Amino acid sequence: MRICWFANFRGAALTDRLAPLLAATPGLDEALIHTSASTHDPYLDDGPPPSLALQVYFKDIAAMEAALAKGGHLQALADSAVIPGITSATQQAMIARPFPVPDATFRTPVGGLPCTYLVAYEGAAEDLNLWLDYYIRSHPPIMARFPGIRQVEICTRIDWIGFLPFMPVHHMQRNKVVFDDQVALTAALNSPVRHEMRDDFKHFPAFTGPNTHYPMLTRTVRRA
Repeated sequence: MRICWFANFRGAALTDRLAPLLAATPGLDEALIHTSASTHDPYLDDGPPPSLALQVYFKDIAAMEAALAKGGHLQALADSAVIPGITSATQQAMIARPFPVPDATFRTPVGGLPCTYLVAYEGAAEDLNLWLDYYIRSHPPIMARFPGIRQVEICTRIDWIGFLPFMPVHHMQRNKVVFDDQVALTAALNSPVRHEMRDDFKHFPAFTGPNTHYPMLTRTVRRA
């Protein structure tokens, strides 16, 4: 499992300075740049996605906290020349738990981008241990049956240190499923597996707060 730092932005624009900055991050394992997409989910419509979202992965928490420190490399993300137009921004660090899928080979069309469904459970469970136990045992095997699924990941909370000037949030869990493109994501969301997911949702242990689902086009950045 890896450490993942999330940042979600509203109003932000993607510039050609962002990817090189992320690629130069000391200790970086991988970074994902998500920009808003559109799809159709028969059960949900959570409104417009964030204009920009980041997932920045590290192999350990020390590398992440160094990058987020007061003098850390990722302080440059607060520069409006790197990410202009920000009207709001949130951040959180979590443990990323990958799960197997039948075929992880991407077949994204030339010139296209994979499409990620970013999900966040923003509130609190009555019993978080019970919640995570049920969710991690029950939901990923269903996700793995989505047609065309390429990745499944569930992220859970940790305590962490960072000094970027974005609002920290404390979502109890995040997860994502990743597909070749928007067409493949939409097909999966309208497949029988989506109905299985909804049926399983009805059996979740008690929790409060919203859960959001956003389709995002995804660019991958590797360490320079």
